[in-house]
This record gives sequence, structure tokens and C-alpha cells, in this order.
Amino acid sequence: MLFDRLKRFLIVLEGAERGAPAAFSPGQAVRGRVVLELAAAARLGALRLRALGAARVHWTESRSAGSSTAYTQSYSDQVEFLSHRDTLLAPPDNGEVTVLPAGRHEFPFTFQLPQTLATSFEGKHGHVRYWVKAKLHRPWSMAKKAKKEFTVIEPIDINTPALLAPQAGAKEKPARGWYCNRGHVSVTAKIDRKGYTPGEVVPIFAEIDNCTNRAVVPKAAVIQTQTFVARGAKKQKKSVVSSIVGDSVAAGRREVWHGRALKIPPVGPSILRCRVIQVEYSLKVCVDIPGTSKLLLELPLVIGTIPLHPFGSRTSSVSSQGSVRLDWLSSIPERPEAPPEYSAVVSSPERSLEPPCPAELGGAPEGPFFAYIQEFRFRPPPLYSEVDPNAPSEPARPRCMTC
Repeated sequence: MLFDRLKRFLIVLEGAERGAPAAFSPGQAVRGRVVLELAAAARLGALRLRALGAARVHWTESRSAGSSTAYTQSYSDQVEFLSHRDTLLAPPDNGEVTVLPAGRHEFPFTFQLPQTLATSFEGKHGHVRYWVKAKLHRPWSMAKKAKKEFTVIEPIDINTPALLAPQAGAKEKPARGWYCNRGHVSVTAKIDRKGYTPGEVVPIFAEIDNCTNRAVVPKAAVIQTQTFVARGAKKQKKSVVSSIVGDSVAAGRREVWHGRALKIPPVGPSILRCRVIQVEYSLKVCVDIPGTSKLLLELPLVIGTIPLHPFGSRTSSVSSQGSVRLDWLSSIPERPEAPPEYSAVVSSPERSLEPPCPAELGGAPEGPFFAYIQEFRFRPPPLYSEVDPNAPSEPARPRCMTC
């Protein structure tokens, strides 16, 4: 039989590391080969190749109709991104079979990926997968199949004006207990941009104002939201990918975060342009209020694949420093203090305004400024005197009006 003679039948993709799937971008060419190794000569039919890529979602929901009747509602949908077929070994036109000798045989293939593809994803109620299948036919026997999956990563460049724009928000919540108001808690937060890549640190600038009689605890977390859509219904799954806990804020006190660092772990990029699956991220600043539901402030995030360029990083750091330097505005007192006396500031005797001599400078100074100083030094202004140096020698005789 053929399969007793078939030693190896597999698909090899260029760029794939050992034990890991190959990664490609939309619009890129996928190249590989189908490897067929025979222990002896064998009669073969056709060898066909098919590349597929699709997003599929599926989940069920149990519903009750009355007191004793229950049924299960199923939701499913899919979107096909890639469908490519190719024949690597065709049977002869006369209807006979092809005989291959013993040894190793390779059949190369290549195909182009579409320009618009969703990033590969594995979720609880759906997935986005890409793979290549090879099917080997032989006369009077079942076909032999081989399958190889590969990864597609849609590039998301965070160096765009929309993703470099700062994100800010504010929220306030009253603290109630036993039907009475116990004050309120407010939070204001800001991040320097919307787009980040895995491994980056998000600096959080926040202000938590606790106007209650109890201590509160601020927290911050990066939340991943998976949304699955089928037949007009939605199913969501939220998970925390990274979080930090701040210090407790006592009653009547205020806490300020001057760039509290929150690192983004290795997570998949955002999926925003798929009809049935979306993967979104957000930064949530949460304040635990005893006796009351939590105060939540949410800022949108986009996890990209192309990191920040040096120029964009410099611009971002400047904006971050500007936001930090604005903190001094909150420290200005309502009633400014009186300016100090001049004697309290200037206590040393006045210094001479003469320029330093060349020996002190280690050489003759150069430049137009020092030339002007030297010229002024050798031609000083006249000394002040109360005696008029241009007074007349004889007093002038008054003129007679009748002469």
C-alpha cells in the first residue's frame, strides 16, 4: 500500500521557527513547500493545496419559557478572509496515475494574502485562524491530509495623531450610608497618549479627592474586552491583564499620582475592524468606597504592533513633562504672601561693574559683547558735578527796554 511506503508528508512554511507558527502581515506573500518522502516507488493521483482564513463565533444561552419548560438558544456566525486553491501535482490527461520514485520530493507553493485581514485570535466564544491544507490522492484509497497553521498580525501603528492624543477624564460619586449622604469621592485621571505596545509603561497622572469620613483605596488596571457578535446578539468577556493598587486615602485627604507606572504585559493587539469579533482595551481607575459601589473612570486604550518612534517618544515625553509641570498651579495659595524687603534679599555690598581683566579670564576675551565692554571702559562718561563747566566768563548785562 502507498501509506506503508509514505515516510513523511508535511507542510513547511518559510519564516517558521521550530515548534512555532510562521507570522505574516496582510498583503504579504506566503511561501512554503509540501514535503513528500517515500520509502519505495508509489503511484499517486493529485496533490492539491488550499489556504483558508476565517473568524468564527459560537455560544449558547439557556432560556426558560414558563415554570417548567426550558430551551437552549445557539448563536453562530463567521467571516471568511482568505480562500486560495492550488494544484501542486495534477494527474495526466490520459487518465493514468503518476509514479514517483523513492526518496524525498518537494512541491513549492506561494500565494498572496489579502490587504485586509484580522489578527489571529483565540477566545472563549470565538477565534480567528489561518491555515494551509495539503491533500494527497491515490487510486482506490483514502486521501492523506496535512495541515499547517500560520499567524497573521494586522499592523497597528501608534505613531498616528489619533493614538498620540492624550486621554483624560473626571468622575464623582456620593458616598451614602443608611439613607444619608456621607460626602463624595472624585477622581481625575490623564494619560499622555491612547496607543501603546506590549512591554511599555503607562504613566498615570491622577488626583483622588476623598471628602468622606472613611478611607478609600484607589486602584488602576488595564482591561481587555472581547466582544462576540452573531445574529444581532452580543457576548462579552472582560479580563484584567495588568493592575496596581495605590495607598489608602484617609478621610478628608487628597492623593496625587505623579505618573504612577502600569506596565502592559505581552497581550494580543486590538482587533477593531472585524464584524464578528472585537478585542478592545481600556484603562480603568477604580476607587473602593466602603458601603457604596465602586467609583470607576475609564479611559480608552489601543494596543498596537508598531512601537513609538524616537521623535514621537520625544514629543510624548515633552507633553508628559508639561503635564507634570502644571502641577505647581495647584500649590498656589489663595492669598499670596507679601514680597520680602529689599534689605532681606540683598545683603552683600555692591560689586564693581568693571569687566574682568584678561589675566583672570586666561586670555583676551573675544566677541562683539566684550569689544563693546572694552570700548566703554576706556571712554567712561563724564563725572557728575553741580558746577556748570560751560558757565559764561562775564555776567550778561540786562538789556534796556527803552534803548
